Amino acid sequence: MIWQAITLRPSERGMLQADFARCRVWTVRDDYRVVEEWLLIRRDGQRHTYTLSNAPLDTPLVTMAQRKSARYFIERSNQDVKTELGWDEFQALKLRAWEHHLALTILASWFITETRLDWSRRFARDPELLAHYEVEVLPALSMANVRAMLTAAMPLPQMSPEEATYLVVKHLDNRTRSRKSRLRSGSSP
Repeated sequence: MIWQAITLRPSERGMLQADFARCRVWTVRDDYRVVEEWLLIRRDGQRHTYTLSNAPLDTPLVTMAQRKSARYFIERSNQDVKTELGWDEFQALKLRAWEHHLALTILASWFITETRLDWSRRFARDPELLAHYEVEVLPALSMANVRAMLTAAMPLPQMSPEEATYLVVKHLDNRTRSRKSRLRSGSSP
């Protein structure tokens, strides 16, 4: 097996590199079919990870390594929607509520992604900053950065204690009326 050192992408600690190798293997599927696939092996120091791939025979090892390593960006996106968009705090009892929250989370994530892309097009990175910081790549705008900009541009209005009390009383009144109406009509929640 021939190992090849591949530079994958810039990271917080410099360029991310790993050793990769691959070989053809035969696997048995649930229906007892024998399938020929690639076994892609990644070596980071003493740690080895293995992935099966159905990539064509002529796929370069570099392409397979980059595709294998793309999972980082998916995991990063999942972490961002949990920490920045509140996906980890959501609790729902019904599927429709979960679907609505998921749709709003996806829309917010899409909006932030569009904002990040627009920012990168409108504000090119200054090559002098690369030299100044002595790095190969400057960090991109993060989801937290966009959220901070939105908070500054559209601050939430602050309520007085009287306004907050009025709002709570109004909500309690509406909930009581709704409950009374449901009890009268005999419909269940």
